[in-house]
Amino acid sequence: MKQIKTLVLVALLVLGVSQLQAQDKIAHINVSDLMSKMPEMQAAKAELEKLSLSYDNDYKIMVEEFQAKARKYEGEVATVSAALNEERGKELQDMQNRIVQFRDSAGQKLQEKEVELVKPIMEKAKAAIDKVAKDKGYKYVLDSTSGGSVIVAEGTNIYNEVKTALGF
Repeated sequence: MKQIKTLVLVALLVLGVSQLQAQDKIAHINVSDLMSKMPEMQAAKAELEKLSLSYDNDYKIMVEEFQAKARKYEGEVATVSAALNEERGKELQDMQNRIVQFRDSAGQKLQEKEVELVKPIMEKAKAAIDKVAKDKGYKYVLDSTSGGSVIVAEGTNIYNEVKTALGF
């Protein structure tokens, strides 16, 4: 009889502990939406757009120069020597290679700049999320961004509190 009482007591303790663990506070936030509305992100987007336009303009100028030179050389192909035509063909090929190289390099530089600008914004958002979660007693905060790993999206959404913590 004593063993049954002990067994029942242990079972109740195990159930009580598992119930306490099941009551951990869970919240969710759409991190992508939060970051897109942060003033720093809007400034970063504007800077990236400005840089992208600059690269686009430079690219267009290079392409226009290439096209103008190609039209000129095409119009003169019958009036110049074969050696000069061959030299011009190599020149056009070199120009085309530089254009492709510029495009690839500009794309890579743009991506690097984006990472450079977004990383501190992500860190700031994460710090604010951590602060609000700690202040509100949440054990878990899940990213409810579409495609994110959401286990439970019915918990408390701390989006507004994080916005307030960020000052916007």
